[in-house]
Amino acid sequence: MTERRWVACAALVVLLAAGGLTACGSDETQAQPSAVPAGEATATTTVPTGTAQAAPVSRVPRATVNRFNGKGAFALLREQVQEYGWRPAGSPALRRLAVRLRSLMPRGRFEAIPGHPGLRNVVGSVPGRMPAIVVGAHYDVEAAPRGFVGANDGAAGTAAVVTLARAFARAPRPRNARAIRFVLFDGEEEPAGCEPFIQCGLRGSTAYAERHAAKTRALVLLDYIAEREGLRFIREQGSDPALWAQLRRAASAVGVGSLFAGGTSGEIIDDHTPFTQRGVRAIDLIDFDYPQRDSLADDLDAVSERSLDAVGEAVYRLTAQLRTRG
Repeated sequence: MTERRWVACAALVVLLAAGGLTACGSDETQAQPSAVPAGEATATTTVPTGTAQAAPVSRVPRATVNRFNGKGAFALLREQVQEYGWRPAGSPALRRLAVRLRSLMPRGRFEAIPGHPGLRNVVGSVPGRMPAIVVGAHYDVEAAPRGFVGANDGAAGTAAVVTLARAFARAPRPRNARAIRFVLFDGEEEPAGCEPFIQCGLRGSTAYAERHAAKTRALVLLDYIAEREGLRFIREQGSDPALWAQLRRAASAVGVGSLFAGGTSGEIIDDHTPFTQRGVRAIDLIDFDYPQRDSLADDLDAVSERSLDAVGEAVYRLTAQLRTRG
């Protein structure tokens, strides 16, 4: 979120009646415990009293298993940045990228987003019993600043979801396993000048949740997952506590548990929000304390294959467990 948007947010904070969420005209907007006085807005995550911020790990650990293709995922991250560049929702670049991503997905298809011509979600699937597990990310990037390439904010999550989809498509399917849907949401970022965010953004995830929430067992959302320096994840308040605890156990089992320390942050409005509003258990993997956020510095220098691989291995294990346990 840019400093300009935070100033605007501080001047006019809109508290939504349901849940006290704060809509501040930018993506992944935080909930605040109360209205923020003008001039005191901050881009740091709110930590409730009695919880602890985990210090960033000094070095991202290497996973002890190899079920997620970190090298291939990082190559796809790089391809999005270098070959498609600035790709906001509705742009020709994003529409070209959507075709590429659909071709990589098992049983890949487009789903239209009603009311938003030109926008479309990209969906892959692995068969199984319903309701399904959904693993998602957004594949569009910020409309401003012009030239924003979103190496971490868009490309990283997209690359991880596609790589996970391909891994599960190749893996043996356990007897009676749940179906898995791999969804790349379009229109997560709001159009330039459109506020508040919760009304202007989340277009793809809202459409998918409206159509499929009743057939979704749980959602795992990936956003801001490949930061090169200072990577760490704490549970934001909108994420299901039990599901987050299961993620932490999965991360520890593959050797990357130090990335998922204890503590709770303020609630973040993101693509999991339309699902939680409809009663779907969901978690948002997002390292919101990302210095390059919403700036042209969110480029390849700010992300790493090692970070992407560590998160990918943890999410692979979690997803494998979710599809066979309940």
